[in-house]
Amino acid sequence: MARDEFPDLDLTVRGAISIGRRLQDPLAELVKLDPKSIGVGQYQHDVHQPLLAQKLEDVVVSCVNHVGVELNTASAFLLARVSGIGNSLAKKIVAHRDKTGAFTSRAGLLKVSSLGPKAFEQAAGFLRLRSGDHPLDASAVHPERYALVEKMAKDVGVALKDLVGSKELADKIDIRKYVSAEVGEPTLKDIIAELKKPGRDPRETFESPCFRDDVNTMEDLKPGMELMGIVTNVTAFGAFVDIGVHQDGLVHVSALSEKYITDPAEVVQTGDRVKVWVIDVDIPRKRIALSAKGPGRPGGGGGGKPGERRGPSFAGPRPASRPAFNSNPFASLGG
Repeated sequence: MARDEFPDLDLTVRGAISIGRRLQDPLAELVKLDPKSIGVGQYQHDVHQPLLAQKLEDVVVSCVNHVGVELNTASAFLLARVSGIGNSLAKKIVAHRDKTGAFTSRAGLLKVSSLGPKAFEQAAGFLRLRSGDHPLDASAVHPERYALVEKMAKDVGVALKDLVGSKELADKIDIRKYVSAEVGEPTLKDIIAELKKPGRDPRETFESPCFRDDVNTMEDLKPGMELMGIVTNVTAFGAFVDIGVHQDGLVHVSALSEKYITDPAEVVQTGDRVKVWVIDVDIPRKRIALSAKGPGRPGGGGGGKPGERRGPSFAGPRPASRPAFNSNPFASLGG
């Protein structure tokens, strides 16, 4: 893909561009990668590969649609992951944009060759235009509901552009007046939430782990050393943690909690920020053994009685629920 986009640039320059883009907008760049290459769990090679590929593609499409795509800056690779738009149609949208200039409204999509009403109906709500002609083009409100929102603005007695982005005015709207056979109360609640914060990025703020400045390679590690890290993968036998030395360490299931657990997913998931202690470093074999139990208790066999569970020392708030394994390969790219 990079070769197609930058045919005249050196491989190292294309790689540098990719790294820079991952910092600017991780999701937009990482959709170009095969999800299986990111690491999707211990058993990814043991399951039916076509089904795995389809399910992973569904996750990617779901992530892209949930976040939304800026129509005038998105690459063909990103647009292809929007519902209703495939690879062929995405290339035609980009070609149309390059030839005629930036889109000024969502309705302008209908001028793209081969993009019909059905594809527009599916895709329009997931596309954003920050500088569009219509105030709602930058929001997740679908064009088919523009007339409804305009009626809401008229009933409140303000211009549509004044309603969009105003929490105070949006709170005055009585959604029960607008319930119909076509639009139910849940949809209306979503519209009101979008009016309060149009185009809001639903992804959580990403906080990078605070790696120690004096620990950069495996040679810097010493048994008993306390480190902060981020969980990169969860398996049946433990969790792998990035501690900033270019080699993930393993926290065995028996060292994940001071209480007895049988499944690592009970206490950790991919993307968690954790505090760990170094148990052992095997430089020739490039293996790092870690513990989340605390100083003086690096190994152990899980301890406690079955049913008694307590997680490791987390640096941030714990999620409400946890998947059995790393079921969402894009969970850590949440922004």
